[in-house]
Amino acid sequence: MPEVHGERDADAFVFFGATGDLALKQVFPALYRMVRSGELHVPVIGVAFSHGGVDELRDRARDSLAASGEEVDPAVLDRLLALLNYVDGDYAEASTFAALKSALGDAKRPAHYLAIPPGLFGTVIDGLKAAGLNKGARVILEKPFGRDLASAKALGAIVSRAFPEASIYRIDHFLGKEEIMNLLYFRFANSFLEPIWNRNYVASVQITLAEDFGVQGRGSFYETAGCLRDVIENHLFQIVALLAMEPPGYRGFDAVQTEKHDIFRAMRPLTPDDVVRGQFEGYRDEPGVAKDSDVDTFCAVRVVIDSWRWAGVPWYLRSGKNLATTACEVLVELKAPPQLLFEDAGPAEAGGNYFRFRISPDPAIAIAARVKTPGEQFVGTQRELTLLNAEAGGEKPYERLLGDALAGESALFTTQAAVEAAWAVVDPVLEHHATARPYAKGTWGPEEADALLGPGETWHNPGDDA
Repeated sequence: MPEVHGERDADAFVFFGATGDLALKQVFPALYRMVRSGELHVPVIGVAFSHGGVDELRDRARDSLAASGEEVDPAVLDRLLALLNYVDGDYAEASTFAALKSALGDAKRPAHYLAIPPGLFGTVIDGLKAAGLNKGARVILEKPFGRDLASAKALGAIVSRAFPEASIYRIDHFLGKEEIMNLLYFRFANSFLEPIWNRNYVASVQITLAEDFGVQGRGSFYETAGCLRDVIENHLFQIVALLAMEPPGYRGFDAVQTEKHDIFRAMRPLTPDDVVRGQFEGYRDEPGVAKDSDVDTFCAVRVVIDSWRWAGVPWYLRSGKNLATTACEVLVELKAPPQLLFEDAGPAEAGGNYFRFRISPDPAIAIAARVKTPGEQFVGTQRELTLLNAEAGGEKPYERLLGDALAGESALFTTQAAVEAAWAVVDPVLEHHATARPYAKGTWGPEEADALLGPGETWHNPGDDA
């Protein structure tokens, strides 16, 4: 029997920037896996300005897969190559979009993926609209969605000139990770969490995303971004939203987006006292970096969520380059029992029980609880019970996100309202902040970050013994 596809499914996939690095490193491998799984069956049209043709695009797809390490099935590759078409032209020229319209033929629900720098979004959006290629279509955007609140609003206005909000898919590969999706599932698929997932039992939440490498030759890019913009405001805020959001009122993508948006709105805008910025020693010697640069390659923030559930619970977020290890981990620390019956079980001796979500490497979910050691004395130790380990295989982030966008499923994407609400939290400190503090490579950042924590609190460093 032939496959049956819903009316929400896109009937063509167009990707601008077909000869760029993103296409080479991520898009072609994702498209190959989608063809292999039977998820992709519609025409795929690459658009770029390279003076090449479809044969060159197919060669680029082959090169991409060879470099990706993907085990290539020749039959699957042939099916992908057969779907490919190419339009060459300047994004500023109407003739480019006329050629695209011709290549799309009878397609009525194309998905336009803008794998291009944000500075070109307006040109492409206007070209699509002028050619009537926005009608019945959807658009997929790559982050960053602005670099502050004003630019985020301006970008939203540009895109909304041609597409309604329901047809805009803002892609952040971080949200396509299996481990990030599991945070949402773990929260709401287990009834034992709800009674304690609040200010009455949670003492604090720490989220760390560390990298043991530097800017890797991308100094000029990092000069325009920095850690607060590049990681904290999007990746780590998304983790906060998934952990802190209220249960959605119904099963639906819109319900999840609404609850995440409400968390961003409930976050108290940051002040300079809530932020510690750092810069690894030697950053200013990187190509493309100013000799007097104050860009943050490390950032730690203290977030307050003014909601009934989380009032008084501090959320500590930090990220940085050239730190002690590469890892992403969440620690939800619970309050100590209300009465101390055993001398060795107080928070000063052992710390509270906690939930630990290791997102990378070696993903896992664990619960820490105290157990008595053998003998007559009432003494014990805290042990971890591991609930989940990663399994090999599964969808990769771009495969999942592009597939969802083609299918019209928006749960893993963000809305313009949420984008603006998140920027509103960090906007007050983007320009008004203390100087970035130097830190040595291979450490956990500047010591000043310790001052963000409350009395008796210490940072949990991923990789430390449980």
